[in-house]
Amino acid sequence: MIMKNGNNLKSKQYLIDEIKAGDTWRIFKILSEFVEGFEHLSGVEPAVSIFGSARVKEGHRDYRKARELGNLLADEGITVITGGGPGIMEAANRGAAEAGGRSIGINIELPFEQKPNPYANKVITFNYFFVRKVMLVKYASAFVIFPGGFGTMDEFFEALTLIQTRKILPFPLILVDSEYWGGLISWIKNTMLTEGFISPEDLNLIQIKDDVRDIVGVIKSFLSMY
Repeated sequence: MIMKNGNNLKSKQYLIDEIKAGDTWRIFKILSEFVEGFEHLSGVEPAVSIFGSARVKEGHRDYRKARELGNLLADEGITVITGGGPGIMEAANRGAAEAGGRSIGINIELPFEQKPNPYANKVITFNYFFVRKVMLVKYASAFVIFPGGFGTMDEFFEALTLIQTRKILPFPLILVDSEYWGGLISWIKNTMLTEGFISPEDLNLIQIKDDVRDIVGVIKSFLSMY
């Protein structure tokens, strides 16, 4: 039985050139999501994409800090973009909305539906993660990464890779909370760099900050060059 299923799986893999009608229509759905995203987000710059754990609750220090950051960015006329969900995303959107700024949530449809937080004054929902990722990067002048889990790490390393490989222009990539991220940065330095898997200058692509006002200062300095 195992062998039979394995053979069936292998045969399906070799049929990749025989694209089904449903697959071709899926291409148009993907294109439509890109078009919708470009239309809705055009003109939001300057903007900052903020990431972090969806599990953080109101009252947590990271929630308070993300809310303050959203507030300060809005005061500077900078749009706040998040993944549209709870936790850090909610806090950042909330801070921006409370300051009267543009607060955008780029939501994703999931089997267990992610409910958009109520503080984004513009919500765009996508079916495809990769389309959503393009939008989070395309319109950002900086990435601010709060403590989080696998999804947060994914966003961080994707942006880092795009900058390192010069697929996008360098922009501030800021990790919030030196204590939380310290172990990861040490591993990058002591293992990845030591093994020669990255270059010393690649470390300059990452900044670590603890104070939200320092983060806003870095972003304002970067924007003043353009």
